[in-house]
Amino acid sequence: MPAYALFVVPLLIAVFLAFNMGASGTAPSFAVAYGANLIRKELIPGLFGAFVLLGALIAGGKVVQTIGGAVLPAAEMSLVVVSIVLLSSALSLLFANLLRVPQSPSQSTVFALVGCAAFLGSLQTGTLLLEMVPTRFITPIAAFVITYTVGGLLMNMKQKRLAESFDIAEGPQRKALQAVTIACSCYVAFAIGSNNVANSAGPLASLLVNELGMTADGSELIAGFLVVILIAPWFGIGSSFLGGRVLASTGRGIVSLGPTGATFIAFVTATLLLLASTLRGIPASLVQMNTAAIIAVGMLKKGPRRILSRGLVVRMVAIWMIAPLMALVISYALTALASYVGLL
Repeated sequence: MPAYALFVVPLLIAVFLAFNMGASGTAPSFAVAYGANLIRKELIPGLFGAFVLLGALIAGGKVVQTIGGAVLPAAEMSLVVVSIVLLSSALSLLFANLLRVPQSPSQSTVFALVGCAAFLGSLQTGTLLLEMVPTRFITPIAAFVITYTVGGLLMNMKQKRLAESFDIAEGPQRKALQAVTIACSCYVAFAIGSNNVANSAGPLASLLVNELGMTADGSELIAGFLVVILIAPWFGIGSSFLGGRVLASTGRGIVSLGPTGATFIAFVTATLLLLASTLRGIPASLVQMNTAAIIAVGMLKKGPRRILSRGLVVRMVAIWMIAPLMALVISYALTALASYVGLL
Protein backbone atom coordinates (compact mmCIF):
# COMPACT_ATOMS: atom_id res chain seq x y z
CA MET A 1 0.00 0.00 0.00
CA PRO A 2 1.44 3.45 -0.88
CA ALA A 3 2.54 5.52 2.11
CA TYR A 4 0.10 8.32 1.31
CA ALA A 5 -2.82 5.90 1.53
CA LEU A 6 -2.17 5.50 5.27
CA PHE A 7 -3.17 9.10 5.88
CA VAL A 8 -6.50 9.15 4.07
CA VAL A 9 -8.64 8.12 7.05
CA PRO A 10 -7.09 10.42 9.69
CA LEU A 11 -6.89 13.23 7.14
CA LEU A 12 -10.61 12.97 6.41
CA ILE A 13 -11.37 12.94 10.13
CA ALA A 14 -9.09 15.95 10.64
CA VAL A 15 -10.98 17.77 7.90
CA PHE A 16 -14.27 16.88 9.62
CA LEU A 17 -12.89 18.24 12.91
CA ALA A 18 -11.67 21.44 11.23
CA PHE A 19 -15.10 21.84 9.63
CA ASN A 20 -16.73 21.72 13.07
CA MET A 21 -14.08 23.97 14.60
CA GLY A 22 -14.81 26.52 11.91
CA ALA A 23 -18.48 26.46 12.84
CA SER A 24 -17.71 26.82 16.54
CA GLY A 25 -14.95 29.39 16.06
CA THR A 26 -17.12 31.77 14.08
CA ALA A 27 -18.92 32.84 17.26
CA PRO A 28 -15.96 34.04 19.34
CA SER A 29 -14.43 35.83 16.37
CA PHE A 30 -17.39 37.61 14.78
CA ALA A 31 -20.27 37.32 17.26
CA VAL A 32 -19.53 40.71 18.76
CA ALA A 33 -19.46 42.48 15.36
CA TYR A 34 -22.53 40.58 14.19
CA GLY A 35 -24.37 41.23 17.44
CA ALA A 36 -23.72 44.96 17.02
CA ASN A 37 -25.03 44.90 13.42
CA LEU A 38 -21.67 45.96 12.00
CA ILE A 39 -21.13 43.25 9.40
CA ARG A 40 -23.27 41.28 7.00
CA LYS A 41 -23.55 37.62 7.83
CA GLU A 42 -22.50 36.42 4.38
CA LEU A 43 -19.12 38.21 4.59
CA ILE A 44 -18.04 36.45 7.77
CA PRO A 45 -16.91 33.00 6.50
CA GLY A 46 -14.45 34.40 3.95
CA LEU A 47 -12.81 36.80 6.37
CA PHE A 48 -12.78 34.21 9.11
CA GLY A 49 -11.13 31.51 6.95
CA ALA A 50 -8.45 33.82 5.54
CA PHE A 51 -7.29 35.07 8.93
CA VAL A 52 -7.42 31.61 10.50
CA LEU A 53 -4.98 30.43 7.83
CA LEU A 54 -2.66 33.38 8.44
CA GLY A 55 -2.71 32.81 12.19
CA ALA A 56 -1.93 29.11 11.82
CA LEU A 57 1.01 29.74 9.49
CA ILE A 58 2.51 32.67 11.37
CA ALA A 59 1.90 31.88 15.06
CA GLY A 60 0.62 28.30 15.35
CA GLY A 61 3.84 26.28 15.47
CA LYS A 62 4.21 25.95 19.25
CA VAL A 63 0.65 24.77 19.78
CA VAL A 64 1.03 22.18 17.02
CA GLN A 65 4.01 20.76 18.92
CA THR A 66 2.09 20.77 22.23
CA ILE A 67 -0.97 18.99 20.86
CA GLY A 68 1.27 16.60 18.93
CA GLY A 69 3.22 15.30 21.91
CA ALA A 70 2.72 16.97 25.31
CA VAL A 71 -0.21 14.81 26.52
CA LEU A 72 0.28 11.64 24.49
CA PRO A 73 3.90 11.01 23.38
CA ALA A 74 4.45 11.84 19.72
CA ALA A 75 6.01 8.43 19.19
CA GLU A 76 2.63 6.79 19.93
CA MET A 77 0.73 8.83 17.36
CA SER A 78 -0.08 5.89 15.10
CA LEU A 79 -2.66 5.74 12.35
CA VAL A 80 -5.30 4.24 14.65
CA VAL A 81 -4.52 6.44 17.65
CA VAL A 82 -4.63 9.69 15.67
CA SER A 83 -7.88 8.65 13.99
CA ILE A 84 -9.45 7.92 17.38
CA VAL A 85 -8.33 11.22 18.91
CA LEU A 86 -9.54 13.32 16.01
CA LEU A 87 -12.86 11.46 15.68
CA SER A 88 -13.60 11.72 19.40
CA SER A 89 -12.93 15.45 19.41
CA ALA A 90 -14.97 16.01 16.25
CA LEU A 91 -18.00 14.14 17.56
CA SER A 92 -18.06 16.09 20.82
CA LEU A 93 -17.73 19.35 18.92
CA LEU A 94 -20.48 18.39 16.50
CA PHE A 95 -22.71 17.65 19.48
CA ALA A 96 -22.19 21.20 20.79
CA ASN A 97 -22.67 22.78 17.37
CA LEU A 98 -25.97 21.00 16.83
CA LEU A 99 -27.14 22.42 20.14
CA ARG A 100 -26.06 25.89 18.94
CA VAL A 101 -23.58 26.26 21.80
CA PRO A 102 -20.00 27.37 21.02
CA GLN A 103 -17.58 24.82 22.43
CA SER A 104 -13.81 24.88 22.91
CA PRO A 105 -12.11 22.66 20.29
CA SER A 106 -8.93 22.71 22.36
CA GLN A 107 -10.66 21.23 25.38
CA SER A 108 -12.30 18.51 23.31
CA THR A 109 -9.00 17.56 21.68
CA VAL A 110 -7.05 17.60 24.94
CA PHE A 111 -9.66 15.43 26.65
CA ALA A 112 -9.62 13.04 23.67
CA LEU A 113 -5.84 12.78 24.00
CA VAL A 114 -6.21 12.14 27.74
CA GLY A 115 -8.70 9.32 27.15
CA CYS A 116 -6.47 7.59 24.63
CA ALA A 117 -3.31 8.10 26.69
CA ALA A 118 -5.01 6.87 29.87
CA PHE A 119 -5.92 3.55 28.26
CA LEU A 120 -2.45 3.14 26.76
CA GLY A 121 -0.78 4.01 30.05
CA SER A 122 1.15 6.83 28.40
CA LEU A 123 -0.46 9.91 29.89
CA GLN A 124 2.02 12.74 30.39
CA THR A 125 0.78 14.96 33.20
CA GLY A 126 3.49 17.62 33.38
CA THR A 127 2.27 20.14 30.82
CA LEU A 128 -1.33 19.01 31.29
CA LEU A 129 -1.55 19.76 35.01
CA LEU A 130 0.94 22.61 35.29
CA GLU A 131 -0.04 24.61 32.23
CA MET A 132 -3.11 23.38 30.33
CA VAL A 133 -5.50 23.02 33.28
CA PRO A 134 -4.59 26.36 34.91
CA THR A 135 -4.87 28.11 31.53
CA ARG A 136 -8.38 26.72 31.08
CA PHE A 137 -9.56 28.52 34.22
CA ILE A 138 -7.30 31.58 34.28
CA THR A 139 -7.99 32.92 30.78
CA PRO A 140 -11.84 33.11 30.99
CA ILE A 141 -11.58 34.63 34.45
CA ALA A 142 -9.05 37.17 33.15
CA ALA A 143 -11.33 38.04 30.21
CA PHE A 144 -14.28 38.54 32.58
CA VAL A 145 -12.34 40.59 35.14
CA ILE A 146 -10.69 42.87 32.56
CA THR A 147 -13.97 43.50 30.72
CA TYR A 148 -16.01 44.02 33.87
CA THR A 149 -13.43 46.33 35.45
CA VAL A 150 -12.76 48.53 32.43
CA GLY A 151 -16.42 48.54 31.37
CA GLY A 152 -17.53 49.47 34.86
CA LEU A 153 -15.07 52.36 35.02
CA LEU A 154 -16.28 53.69 31.69
CA MET A 155 -19.94 53.37 32.56
CA ASN A 156 -19.51 55.10 35.91
CA MET A 157 -17.88 58.17 34.40
CA LYS A 158 -20.00 61.30 34.22
CA GLN A 159 -19.30 62.16 30.58
CA LYS A 160 -22.15 60.90 28.40
CA ARG A 161 -19.81 59.80 25.60
CA LEU A 162 -17.85 57.53 27.90
CA ALA A 163 -20.90 56.40 29.82
CA GLU A 164 -22.39 55.03 26.61
CA SER A 165 -19.21 53.25 25.50
CA PHE A 166 -20.98 49.92 25.36
CA ASP A 167 -24.07 51.20 23.56
CA ILE A 168 -24.78 51.58 19.86
CA ALA A 169 -23.01 54.60 18.41
CA GLU A 170 -24.63 56.73 15.74
CA GLY A 171 -23.49 59.43 13.35
CA PRO A 172 -20.05 59.80 11.72
CA GLN A 173 -18.31 57.85 14.46
CA ARG A 174 -20.16 54.67 13.54
CA LYS A 175 -18.21 53.98 10.35
CA ALA A 176 -14.88 54.37 12.10
CA LEU A 177 -16.01 52.12 14.93
CA GLN A 178 -17.32 49.63 12.39
CA ALA A 179 -13.93 49.40 10.68
CA VAL A 180 -12.09 49.01 13.97
CA THR A 181 -14.52 46.36 15.25
CA ILE A 182 -14.30 44.28 12.08
CA ALA A 183 -10.50 44.59 12.18
CA CYS A 184 -10.54 43.27 15.74
CA SER A 185 -12.81 40.41 14.67
CA CYS A 186 -10.22 39.47 12.05
CA TYR A 187 -7.59 39.72 14.78
CA VAL A 188 -9.60 37.19 16.79
CA ALA A 189 -9.76 34.87 13.77
CA PHE A 190 -5.97 35.20 13.48
CA ALA A 191 -5.67 34.21 17.15
CA ILE A 192 -7.94 31.21 16.54
CA GLY A 193 -5.64 30.12 13.73
CA SER A 194 -2.65 30.39 16.04
CA ASN A 195 -4.29 28.04 18.53
CA ASN A 196 -7.15 25.91 17.23
CA VAL A 197 -5.78 24.67 13.91
CA ALA A 198 -3.31 22.66 15.98
CA ASN A 199 -6.15 20.50 17.28
CA SER A 200 -6.30 18.83 13.88
CA ALA A 201 -2.80 19.55 12.62
CA GLY A 202 -0.84 18.50 15.74
CA PRO A 203 -1.71 14.79 15.85
CA LEU A 204 -1.65 14.58 12.06
CA ALA A 205 1.82 16.14 11.86
CA SER A 206 3.15 13.69 14.47
CA LEU A 207 1.65 10.80 12.51
CA LEU A 208 3.30 12.04 9.34
CA VAL A 209 6.67 12.28 11.06
CA ASN A 210 6.35 8.80 12.55
CA GLU A 211 5.15 7.01 9.44
CA LEU A 212 7.68 8.62 7.12
CA GLY A 213 10.56 8.33 9.59
CA MET A 214 11.39 12.05 9.51
CA THR A 215 14.38 13.22 11.53
CA ALA A 216 15.13 16.38 13.46
CA ASP A 217 16.58 18.25 10.47
CA GLY A 218 13.64 20.55 9.95
CA SER A 219 11.42 17.95 8.32
CA GLU A 220 8.97 18.20 11.22
CA LEU A 221 8.45 21.86 10.44
CA ILE A 222 7.80 21.01 6.82
CA ALA A 223 5.30 18.34 7.86
CA GLY A 224 3.52 20.78 10.15
CA PHE A 225 3.39 23.41 7.42
CA LEU A 226 1.92 20.99 4.89
CA VAL A 227 -0.71 19.75 7.32
CA VAL A 228 -1.73 23.30 8.26
CA ILE A 229 -2.16 24.20 4.58
CA LEU A 230 -4.45 21.19 4.17
CA ILE A 231 -6.50 21.74 7.33
CA ALA A 232 -6.91 25.49 7.86
CA PRO A 233 -9.14 26.25 4.83
CA TRP A 234 -11.80 23.92 6.21
CA PHE A 235 -12.38 26.37 9.07
CA GLY A 236 -13.87 28.81 6.60
CA ILE A 237 -15.96 26.08 4.96
CA GLY A 238 -17.33 24.98 8.33
CA SER A 239 -18.13 28.57 9.13
CA SER A 240 -20.17 28.84 5.92
CA PHE A 241 -22.31 25.79 6.65
CA LEU A 242 -22.81 25.74 10.42
CA GLY A 243 -21.37 28.97 11.80
CA GLY A 244 -24.56 30.98 11.48
CA ARG A 245 -26.44 28.87 14.01
CA VAL A 246 -23.83 29.34 16.73
CA LEU A 247 -23.25 32.96 15.73
CA ALA A 248 -26.85 33.92 16.43
CA SER A 249 -26.81 32.28 19.87
CA THR A 250 -23.72 34.08 21.11
CA GLY A 251 -23.95 37.33 19.19
CA ARG A 252 -27.47 38.24 20.17
CA GLY A 253 -28.57 35.59 22.67
CA ILE A 254 -26.88 37.01 25.79
CA VAL A 255 -26.82 40.78 25.36
CA SER A 256 -26.93 43.35 22.58
CA LEU A 257 -23.45 44.80 22.14
CA GLY A 258 -22.44 48.19 20.85
CA PRO A 259 -19.41 48.68 18.59
CA THR A 260 -17.09 49.96 21.32
CA GLY A 261 -17.91 47.09 23.64
CA ALA A 262 -17.59 44.63 20.76
CA THR A 263 -14.17 45.97 19.80
CA PHE A 264 -12.93 45.86 23.37
CA ILE A 265 -14.07 42.27 23.87
CA ALA A 266 -12.48 41.16 20.61
CA PHE A 267 -9.17 42.77 21.48
CA VAL A 268 -8.99 41.40 25.04
CA THR A 269 -9.88 37.81 24.20
CA ALA A 270 -7.71 37.58 21.08
CA THR A 271 -4.72 39.00 22.92
CA LEU A 272 -5.11 36.48 25.75
CA LEU A 273 -5.30 33.63 23.22
CA LEU A 274 -2.28 34.85 21.25
CA LEU A 275 -0.26 35.08 24.45
CA ALA A 276 -1.15 31.48 25.28
CA SER A 277 -0.20 30.40 21.75
CA THR A 278 3.04 32.26 21.26
CA LEU A 279 4.52 32.32 24.78
CA ARG A 280 3.89 28.75 25.90
CA GLY A 281 2.15 26.98 23.02
CA ILE A 282 -0.81 26.10 25.26
CA PRO A 283 -4.21 25.30 23.71
CA ALA A 284 -6.76 27.66 25.25
CA SER A 285 -10.51 28.24 25.03
CA LEU A 286 -11.32 31.42 23.14
CA VAL A 287 -14.98 30.39 23.20
CA GLN A 288 -15.07 30.60 26.97
CA MET A 289 -13.03 33.80 27.10
CA ASN A 290 -15.32 35.50 24.61
CA THR A 291 -18.50 34.36 26.35
CA ALA A 292 -17.13 35.38 29.76
CA ALA A 293 -16.43 38.87 28.41
CA ILE A 294 -19.90 39.15 26.86
CA ILE A 295 -21.45 38.03 30.16
CA ALA A 296 -19.43 40.74 31.95
CA VAL A 297 -20.92 43.40 29.67
CA GLY A 298 -24.37 41.92 30.19
CA MET A 299 -23.97 42.12 33.95
CA LEU A 300 -22.93 45.75 33.70
CA LYS A 301 -25.91 46.65 31.53
CA LYS A 302 -28.66 44.46 32.97
CA GLY A 303 -27.37 43.16 36.29
CA PRO A 304 -25.89 39.77 37.28
CA ARG A 305 -29.20 38.15 38.18
CA ARG A 306 -30.88 38.81 34.82
CA ILE A 307 -27.89 37.56 32.83
CA LEU A 308 -26.98 34.48 34.88
CA SER A 309 -30.58 33.34 35.07
CA ARG A 310 -30.90 33.16 31.28
CA GLY A 311 -31.29 29.68 29.90
CA LEU A 312 -28.62 30.20 27.25
CA VAL A 313 -25.91 30.88 29.85
CA VAL A 314 -26.91 27.83 31.87
CA ARG A 315 -26.95 25.68 28.73
CA MET A 316 -23.51 26.91 27.68
CA VAL A 317 -21.95 26.01 31.01
CA ALA A 318 -23.56 22.56 30.92
CA ILE A 319 -22.31 21.85 27.39
CA TRP A 320 -18.83 23.10 28.29
CA MET A 321 -18.73 20.40 30.95
CA ILE A 322 -20.39 17.61 28.97
CA ALA A 323 -18.71 17.90 25.56
CA PRO A 324 -15.06 17.48 26.70
CA LEU A 325 -16.05 14.55 28.93
CA MET A 326 -17.81 13.05 25.94
CA ALA A 327 -14.58 13.31 23.95
CA LEU A 328 -12.67 11.58 26.75
CA VAL A 329 -15.18 8.73 27.07
CA ILE A 330 -15.42 8.16 23.32
CA SER A 331 -11.64 8.22 22.97
CA TYR A 332 -11.08 5.79 25.82
CA ALA A 333 -13.80 3.43 24.57
CA LEU A 334 -12.55 3.43 20.97
CA THR A 335 -8.97 2.87 22.09
CA ALA A 336 -10.08 -0.07 24.21
CA LEU A 337 -12.05 -1.47 21.25
CA ALA A 338 -9.10 -1.04 18.91
CA SER A 339 -6.86 -2.84 21.38
CA TYR A 340 -9.38 -5.65 21.80
CA VAL A 341 -9.61 -6.33 18.06
CA GLY A 342 -5.84 -6.17 17.64
CA LEU A 343 -5.44 -2.83 15.88
CA LEU A 344 -3.06 -1.53 18.54
